[in-house]
Amino acid sequence: MKVGIDSYCYHRFFGEVYEDQDQPSRPMSLEQFVLRAAELGVDGVSLESCFIPSFEPSYLADLKQLLDAQHLDRVFAWGHPDGLEGGQNAKAFDHMMRSMEYALAIGADTMRVTGSSFSFRYAEHGPQLERLARQFKIAAREAERLGLRIADENHIDFDSDEMLRLIEEVGSPNFGINFDTGNFMRVQDDPIDGMKKLAKHTFATHVKDLKPQKGQNVKHWHFLATTPVGDGLVDNLALARILKAADYKGFLAVEIDFLHPDYHGDEDAAVAKSIAELKRIAALVG
Repeated sequence: MKVGIDSYCYHRFFGEVYEDQDQPSRPMSLEQFVLRAAELGVDGVSLESCFIPSFEPSYLADLKQLLDAQHLDRVFAWGHPDGLEGGQNAKAFDHMMRSMEYALAIGADTMRVTGSSFSFRYAEHGPQLERLARQFKIAAREAERLGLRIADENHIDFDSDEMLRLIEEVGSPNFGINFDTGNFMRVQDDPIDGMKKLAKHTFATHVKDLKPQKGQNVKHWHFLATTPVGDGLVDNLALARILKAADYKGFLAVEIDFLHPDYHGDEDAAVAKSIAELKRIAALVG
């Protein structure tokens, strides 16, 4: 079992600072993130496209060279924050389709996408899923042609039954899920039950651990804030064992979004602690 990092762990350092967060002490470049990942001894990185500074062919070629030099597997992660907006944003769909070439340019064989998000959680799910199925059928055909896999994330929007319904409706071996271990919990769905349904369709992961923030409104998505892996409520060892039994070939990518205040805004320390725990988990599952 491989271990990795999603670049969203460092979103504050890339310029995305939430209302309830402090500005970071310094910025971070994408190249610095890649080198930090290599320093932490991981096997792969998931690169959020919103933090890639250029999609010029020369820049992407240089990025691929850097990733190759560090011997890192990679996922190209498209769609933050709202992706296809439940299938309603035609411009976003066109951009997603163009982004497949960007994924290939950096040497990725898997592209994480987001069909919806927390912003559309309370919109009717049936029409969203119908629209998304139509769009992802088109995308999956192109992905098959390119030799790319598309992994739609449960982005604090749909539960595991809905994600399975979407995958089965698209009906392509090149379309599956980027399984976010914490986001199912955030929509009150048991991630263990979800993994049992979806492990064979899992192409990539975001490994989160979560615990509540005192004083936060439970309706806020970050009421369940991220902790280092092993410190929260999610049984990520059990999830990894289910993935192993399903012959999962990707890596366990730690992701931190809203870091719990107990960790004093130190994402890098939380990432390092998470990587140590994920390596322990990987050793246990073999």
